[in-house]
Amino acid sequence: MQALKTLAVTLVVLLALAGIANSQKWQPLTHQPTFQTDTALLLTDGTVMMHEYSSPNWWRLKPNKMGNYVNGSWSKLASMPSNYGPLYFASAVLADGRVIVEGGEYNFGQGVETNLGAIYDPFADKWTKVNPPNGWSQIGDAPGIVLANGTFMMGHIFDTLSVLFDAQTLTWTATGTGKQDRFAEEGWAQLPDGTILTTDAINAPHAEKYLNGKWISAGSTIVRLEDPGSQEIGPMILRPNGTVFATGGNASGSGHTSVYHPPAKRNKPGKWVPGPDIPDGNDMADAAAALLPNGNVLCDTSPGIFNAPVTFYEYDGTKFTKAPSPGHTNIITSYMGRMLVLPTGQILWAIADGLTIDVEIYKPAGKADRAWAPTITSAPSAITRGSSYSISGTQFNGLSAGADYGDDAQMASNYPLVRITNDATQHVFYARTHDHSTMAVATGTKPVSTNFDVPAKMETGASHLSVVAVGIASDPVAVTVQ
Repeated sequence: MQALKTLAVTLVVLLALAGIANSQKWQPLTHQPTFQTDTALLLTDGTVMMHEYSSPNWWRLKPNKMGNYVNGSWSKLASMPSNYGPLYFASAVLADGRVIVEGGEYNFGQGVETNLGAIYDPFADKWTKVNPPNGWSQIGDAPGIVLANGTFMMGHIFDTLSVLFDAQTLTWTATGTGKQDRFAEEGWAQLPDGTILTTDAINAPHAEKYLNGKWISAGSTIVRLEDPGSQEIGPMILRPNGTVFATGGNASGSGHTSVYHPPAKRNKPGKWVPGPDIPDGNDMADAAAALLPNGNVLCDTSPGIFNAPVTFYEYDGTKFTKAPSPGHTNIITSYMGRMLVLPTGQILWAIADGLTIDVEIYKPAGKADRAWAPTITSAPSAITRGSSYSISGTQFNGLSAGADYGDDAQMASNYPLVRITNDATQHVFYARTHDHSTMAVATGTKPVSTNFDVPAKMETGASHLSVVAVGIASDPVAVTVQ
């Protein structure tokens, strides 16, 4: 009898696991791009802006009328200056909705560590040249991030210099004294207390964080996350519980991980606890990762340094579980993948190898904890097409940057989107947001706000409006579109 009970329980568990596995799936885009893909960014109107590999060109993926990205359509955007065709560069969406792109390890396929840069205005569909920081002859694959106050910061890959960008004057100011090693190969992660965390790629296993214009110690990662030969490391993802999951290259024959627990006082180091090694000899030396709405981290891994094939896992805070794989993973390695968290909570994944064209979308299992969602406290009950409005509430920027790669690419989306759904047709529209009150993460009960522009051609009538942050939507409020 006990044996039968054990068998029954085992069958139930297996069936449950099978149900979870079946709910996770990849879907290739119905309309694949006609160009070779690279880094993707989420614009504040809900569309995806994707770079064409090693070129000045950018393209837009617009979801269909039902808000479905799998069935979305492509259109060409304005191109950057004709002499600027980067690969492995810094990028960010700013608080005013513009996009900055800086440097490139390659320019039109030539390894030059270019110091070129440009800023994109989505309102005008126009790029403007940005001059490099004073004395910076090279930028290359520099780390970059938007601070809580909305300022873009960038590090120098050959020394300990870092700079802040003035988005109004398009100029740079030096910052960040006390860094213990150069910024080459390092990625950055914003913490809930506003500090910026990095794990040293040269001075490993030491970690540092940026606070009030200075770099201070963030303790030791205990295990080494960098590959000893190449200094390659993996992405870092801030999870909803406030810890940072940091991944490693093929250090000591295994892809190590470590979890950072921020301190109660932000001028203190904090604590690192080694996590599980990435399974089956895989690592994340230059790799993409993304936070799923259920709190798990989707990881793009491969064996050794830049070897095929790619294997996907989900990390749940304790262990890795193998995830389904999209197409072409047998011929690529982890550094060729790019991820982006979509407003639907799905993950867009694109191959950036200069050869293969395949963009797919991952549907995760599970749901977000409602405590993680934005909340709306003040919103207009009636809006007019072509007009602008303000909306306020809490947690508009989400609890994390969303997706990460590290030094070679950044695709953070910790800013609010406004999604309006017509009650009669169920058609989905995104109102472009801009001038957010903060770019901080995990702002808790602190009041925050943003501005949004109602699309001039959207459908009128009774609708409902939600604020979406890093793939998690607020409860909707009723609104009439006039």
